[in-house]
Parts: sequence; C-alpha cells; structure tokens
Amino acid sequence: MSTDLELELQRLERAGSTGVLRAGDGEFHLAEGAIVSAECRWTTGLDRLVVEAGVATEEDWRRAGAGDPTPVLGRPRLETLALLSVFDAAYFLLATAERSEFHPAPAHWLAPVCHVPPRALMRECARRGDPRSGPWPAALVDRAAVIPVRRVRRRRVVLTGGQAEVLAIADGHRTIASIARALGRTAYGVLEAVRELTAAELIEHPVLLPEPPVAETSTLPVTPLPVTPSLPVTPLPRRRAQPVEPLAPYDRLEPVDREVLVRLKAALEELKW
Repeated sequence: MSTDLELELQRLERAGSTGVLRAGDGEFHLAEGAIVSAECRWTTGLDRLVVEAGVATEEDWRRAGAGDPTPVLGRPRLETLALLSVFDAAYFLLATAERSEFHPAPAHWLAPVCHVPPRALMRECARRGDPRSGPWPAALVDRAAVIPVRRVRRRRVVLTGGQAEVLAIADGHRTIASIARALGRTAYGVLEAVRELTAAELIEHPVLLPEPPVAETSTLPVTPLPVTPSLPVTPLPRRRAQPVEPLAPYDRLEPVDREVLVRLKAALEELKW
C-alpha cells in the first residue's frame, strides 16, 4: 500500500479537513477528516452502482450532482452502496498512488450519509490482502484481458452467481474493470471472482493488452527507407509466458471491522458477492 497516501489521509483526519485529496488515478472527498466519497478510474462509479441496483435513475443522479441531492439522500440503500464504492476505489488507489495533493473545498453532497474514518479504511484494505499478490494483482484490472480457457477438464465445478456472471461476459477482450462496469459491480468483487476462476482453471492467467499507439506529433515529411526484398527474414522465436505462482487461499472466515462494515451486510447479501 502507499504509505505516503495513508499518512496524508491520517493527517487530514487529525486536522478535521474538508476538501478533495487527488491521488494517482482518482480522488478522495473528505468532510471534517472523514472520507465521504472516493473515485478511481479503474472502478465502477457510484452512479453506475445505484442505477444498476435500482436505488436511483440516471436523471436523479444528474440532479443530485447539479445541487439537488435531497430525493436521492433519502434512499435507504444509498449509504451501503456509497460505502462499497469508497472501499472499492480506496483498495486500488492505496495500492498504486504515488503522490497526492489536497485542495480545500466544500463538503461533498454525500457527506450526510457516508462517513468512513481513514483508520477504518486502512483496516478493511489490509483485511482484503496484498493487492500486489497472486496471478491477478490489482494493477492489472485495466491492463489484462480476461480470457476463458478453451478446454475445461472433465470435473465438476460449482460456481457462485457472481462467478457465473463474470465467466459469461468474459470474451477475451474485456478487462476486469470493463467487466465490472458492464455488470454494475465493484471492481474488487470482479477481481476476486476472476482470481477464483483462474484457480479453478476456467480463466487463463493474465495476458497484458497491447499499449495504444503513440500519436504522431511531427509535421515533417517522412522519407521511407529503401528495402531489399531479396534479404531473408527470419522470424523471432516466440517466448513462452512464465507461469505465475497461484494465489494463496483467501480466509473467508477472518473477522471484519464492525465499526463500518456491519452497515454493508444488507448490500452484500443482495449483490450476492
């Protein structure tokens, strides 16, 4: 985890700060030192989660962001989804963010329903395990395609509802992040499902997607180099991917932090992750 980001969140908590802490590919919104919202480009936004869960319509959410959140704030499941969104974004930001910058600002409109002390956030992220471990580290959620295996060994495999959803939508092109957005699920939930499917030999080990081409910025004409067609071309040998150490079994019976996570029970049961 990013020690510098942890220390900065703890400092802002002690100072009772209100504003936006920008970190890596996302940001934390704080109100009087507590985290009330978190966003990361790798994770499914809270707007997608609430629409998929039927808590609010897209129009309701647009009105809330424009300054009229009163109808949305009264929805009973909003708090649990907001907490899920904060933990989801924080797990990846704490794993990857190298620098952060705080800007004082008015409190986010979610402040009345969502308050996560940074110390509780750290405990939950630590409980989820090292984000860099296993065949699917957190840094690959938007960089590696989820590829189903072509041939399945003849043995019985029992899938959870979440695993079945992920396996059904995995097409060899989508990443964990894009699958999460398509299903309206948390990125961490999909990451765990993909890890389990990989361990069950139903998903291939990660293959990095090609980097996007660099745009040409020069306006000077390019003169092509002469090519001698008679020269033989010898293809380079293909390098086999190195096997990745399998993920250590996850202890599902480990006690959770009751200070905040007890409020997630209803949402987790409904989402069946």
